[in-house]
Amino acid sequence: MKKVGKTRVERARQAFLNGDLEMHRRLHSPEEIGKEPWHKTEQGKYIGQAVYGASDGIVTTFAAISGVAGANLSPTVALIVGLANLFADGLSMAIGDYLSEKSEKDYIKAERERELWEVEHLPEAEKLEVREIYKRKGLSGEKLEALVDAITSNKELWIETMLHEELGLFEDDTSPLKSALVTFFSFIIAGFMPLVTYVFASTWSFIANHQFMLSCVITAATLFFVGALRQVVTGVKWYKGGLEMLFVGGTSAAVAYFIGWLLRTVFGIVV
Repeated sequence: MKKVGKTRVERARQAFLNGDLEMHRRLHSPEEIGKEPWHKTEQGKYIGQAVYGASDGIVTTFAAISGVAGANLSPTVALIVGLANLFADGLSMAIGDYLSEKSEKDYIKAERERELWEVEHLPEAEKLEVREIYKRKGLSGEKLEALVDAITSNKELWIETMLHEELGLFEDDTSPLKSALVTFFSFIIAGFMPLVTYVFASTWSFIANHQFMLSCVITAATLFFVGALRQVVTGVKWYKGGLEMLFVGGTSAAVAYFIGWLLRTVFGIVV
């Protein structure tokens, strides 16, 4: 299989993070800019959904079984609660992601159709709006008029400008269904990690005797790994992202554990 190299934009991003000004200049030379096709690719399009789906999956699942452990309930209860929480929350999150993405696309489509109608039926008013947009950005005189004429000479560019500059809307070609599936499976895979010891407890007595402790270790490692992956989306240092995710997940689990302990020891709730 042919290995896909990094794009110019990816290399420029890495040069920026490394403070490599010379590399940045080289990547912005006419030769480099001209030789790379200007099109979007599938690669990296759904990284955000994968990272955040995994983050939510592991935090919510571990918090659920921590609450069970705090209440000193049976490991079987932890497994049942964890699995039920994992699939229910994963499905809920995926459906929410799908509906959110689809609603946004439907809204942008409706606004595009409205802008098209206005350009075709009220061209002078729409041209005046374009002029006012760039006038407020500081342009004036011949430069302003030349830009307005250039934009309004192309209907597609005109509509895109109104969507971006007037309404603050930006279209992308992501699929709501693909986005939902990525969210669901990343949620399930990462969220399953805290349950590994409970699922395989019967295979080794050591696991059976230390289920929650081992789950904590596995979860901590997974939290740090998923947090480090946020660097791909946010650009933060990998170790900083890992520690932040570890802190958030640990705090959530500690609160859940404390609530479980409180209900059992203070209020005497026993299952």
